[in-house]
Amino acid sequence: MSEQSTNQPPDQGPREQGRQEEGPREQPPEQGRPTVLVTGATGTVGRLVVDGLLAAGAEVRALSRAPERAALPAGVRVLRGDLTDPASLRAALGGADAVFLLWPFAGAEGARAVLEETARHARRVVYLSSAAVREHEREVERLVERSGIGWTVLRPHALAANARRWADGVRTGGVVREAFGAATTAPVDERDVAAVAVRALTGDGQLGAVLELTGPRSMTRSEQAGILGEALGRPVRWEEAGEPEARQQMLDRGWPAAAADGVLRDLAASLAAPAVITDTVREVTGAPALSFHDWARAHAGEFRPTMRAARIHGFGGPEVIRIDTVPRPMPGAGEVLIRVAATSFNPTEAALRAGLLRDLLPVALPYTLGWDVAGTVVGTGPGVTGLAPCDRVIGRVDAGGGGAEYALAPAALLAAAPRTVPLADAAAIPLAGLTAWQAVFEGARLGAGQRVLVNGAGGGVGVFAVQLAKHAGAEVVAVAGPHSAAAVARLGADQVVDRTAGPLAGAVGRPVDVVLNLAPVAPEAAAALVPLVRPGGLLVSVATPVPVPPGVDATAVHLVARNDARQLARLVRLVDSGALTVPVAASYPLDELARVHRDSEAGPARGKITLVP
Repeated sequence: MSEQSTNQPPDQGPREQGRQEEGPREQPPEQGRPTVLVTGATGTVGRLVVDGLLAAGAEVRALSRAPERAALPAGVRVLRGDLTDPASLRAALGGADAVFLLWPFAGAEGARAVLEETARHARRVVYLSSAAVREHEREVERLVERSGIGWTVLRPHALAANARRWADGVRTGGVVREAFGAATTAPVDERDVAAVAVRALTGDGQLGAVLELTGPRSMTRSEQAGILGEALGRPVRWEEAGEPEARQQMLDRGWPAAAADGVLRDLAASLAAPAVITDTVREVTGAPALSFHDWARAHAGEFRPTMRAARIHGFGGPEVIRIDTVPRPMPGAGEVLIRVAATSFNPTEAALRAGLLRDLLPVALPYTLGWDVAGTVVGTGPGVTGLAPCDRVIGRVDAGGGGAEYALAPAALLAAAPRTVPLADAAAIPLAGLTAWQAVFEGARLGAGQRVLVNGAGGGVGVFAVQLAKHAGAEVVAVAGPHSAAAVARLGADQVVDRTAGPLAGAVGRPVDVVLNLAPVAPEAAAALVPLVRPGGLLVSVATPVPVPPGVDATAVHLVARNDARQLARLVRLVDSGALTVPVAASYPLDELARVHRDSEAGPARGKITLVP
């Protein structure tokens, strides 16, 4: 809907707001639920009319030029048709009891043919006009009244939804810059317009009525901006623009020049007196009209800054990953907001996406992927100390959310980012680095002179575990695929064993003190690791558990890594000292996250992969 006039037009004639007029006698309703055809079903009011009709038990049809893009609720029959081609309406109108008519054109040409076709099938039409009653709207109203079937005309004054055009300015600077801030309006919530339309389409009243619809209170446009600020919890100020600037804004949004000029005239005229208030919404629906405060609270998210985020709305294959535009979050107590430089891929996230971890890690959908984050602090919540905007940080975000342009994280779980590697590369450290640290120093308690076998040395955790084991003074036997062997050797492994070359026992040689299993292997492959450890040795797994058969002198530990900011800070110090390399195997735009998931399921990932928003 375009901007609606806030004042009753001077040429309205003898019809009074909300008054029943003489018209065709209403036909008795058919047995069973009514069938209603909705035009403009994907628009601001039309979608709500569809929802209301479904709730009322009606059979709903929707007319669309592109049914495949309509995205209407289940149960709606979406039919291809075009108001510029009345012949295309016949199939949609067949058997319809009523029609909700939204005429989206700036002229009335063609409306007569559409209404003649409507009258051949339906017994009632509800036309969404406007209080401005512009020339083409008045002509369509006349055609509706002369259609020979039951009719109702809705004349909403300023729609509350018109405030949506202020969203960009509110998001970026908390400012609404337009003309006529002192113009009065009584904005009507589109939910009320739709509720009245549904009553007229399905009930026994409102026949032959022209219904003027307003909100419950007159207010200036600058007051509306202030109410938006209240709903957002931050100030929104009005900046008065001149008429030429305001006109150009409307033209830039695609408004026809005549429509822009008409709106500006209406706004200028409304400076003189409070807006007209009607009680039509209550009279028709039995409930008081919603206030602009109600509307602002319901739509506050649309006025908050937005961001792109990689989310899943259900469990399944990589195709369930979507890049959505969502409201930018606000940091709460103890939280910081981070502008994300990168996140990284962890194979466990593929299992979460597929629904394999629902019992272990239940998440609320839609869910934003990404357990690693590296970026710059841009905002802090109450109680945060030690971090401030512009600080570069890394962290593991256990609630997810790293796969977005902005992410929330508990300040207490973040560490300063390393200075010696690119910030985006540092996203590879948190989850994999912490897992490797805890496997090496807590699970295995590795020290100088011990011999350790690292299974899965070429993976995201393995590339850190090899280096940390060498840092501890251990002799490292690394098991990796042929494509990772050279990279693992460069990280300091003393011996590299090709996991595809046959049984490991012969290639490994003498038994090791510790086996670190970092790969999700089959149970039989996990069992094959047991003979590699010396009597009294230790098997530590962060992936597939390694069972120790009865009578075998060995201990098995299954380790679940935890978040630990102090350990993360120690990893960063090792990076900055040159003792730890951050091996990023590949980096992709966040848009390609689904591809990364597909590739990981086709074969094990080599090293860490980062994703940049």
